[in-house]
Amino acid sequence: MLKYVLKRVGQTILTAFLAVATVFVLLRMAPGDPAANYAPPNPSSEQLEAIRQQFGLDQPVPVQFWTFLQHLFQGDVGTSFFFKRPALDVVLERLPYTITLAVAAIIVTSAVAIPLGVWMARRSNTAPELGANIGTIAGQSMPDFWIGFVLLILFAVNLHWFAPSGFDSAASIILPTVTIAILQIALISRLVRREMVVNLASPYLTVARSRGVSERALTWRYAFSNAALPVVTALGTRFAAMLNGVVIVEVVFNWPGVGELVVNALKQRDFPLIQATVLVTVLLALVVQLIVDLLYPLMDPRVRLGEASS
Repeated sequence: MLKYVLKRVGQTILTAFLAVATVFVLLRMAPGDPAANYAPPNPSSEQLEAIRQQFGLDQPVPVQFWTFLQHLFQGDVGTSFFFKRPALDVVLERLPYTITLAVAAIIVTSAVAIPLGVWMARRSNTAPELGANIGTIAGQSMPDFWIGFVLLILFAVNLHWFAPSGFDSAASIILPTVTIAILQIALISRLVRREMVVNLASPYLTVARSRGVSERALTWRYAFSNAALPVVTALGTRFAAMLNGVVIVEVVFNWPGVGELVVNALKQRDFPLIQATVLVTVLLALVVQLIVDLLYPLMDPRVRLGEASS
């Protein structure tokens, strides 16, 4: 166990390093001058050059990257050009909003998708199951920004049940959560249905049924317990993706999370802020994946950690 955890921690650090390095280089290859966004209106060439020297942007990219690594090992990822504050502090201020939205969305997804997928599997090849399948395909096909706009127009503009954007109360999380969850429910419920159909047709269920085991126990204790591993994997992957920032949904609802922050940072070419966002979200997503891997042997003792990771 310890050896596996240490190996995964090493992989996490390497992956985060490669992600940040890639973003670091790509940002500096992109057209435009970040100094212009930091300078006052109508800056002179001398002012722009002074800003480049202040932030080391006049140095070659390898020199900039080496300086960045030196500061990173000291816990400093740079000062945001726009906020004029430590970039890491800005990201950590926004991170709880993204985590809250991701947790709410994954809870709603699990609470709806798992029972729906089991229900569809129990009624496989029937008219109700066909209708549910059509609904999940529709949910999987609709873009999340379109769903967000529809929910905004219906429940915020027309019915005035919720605030149209921002975060001013607990109710503000409902519309963005539902927007995210619709697509996830469609994906996860279809996965649950597929896994449950296979397990419900397995011979061991026929044997258990002949012994008088109830249908409820057959469904949840036997079939679903064997179908749970891929479902947990999918939920963990989707949750990790949400932690990286549900960019479009956060922009549509003006949600003050990491996704909305990184969009504005890209517009302003705020290099330190983008790099800090990538570093924090990648590490968080990799930690979630590690936790999911560690849950495997607890859910199924036949699974070894080495096999789970592969």
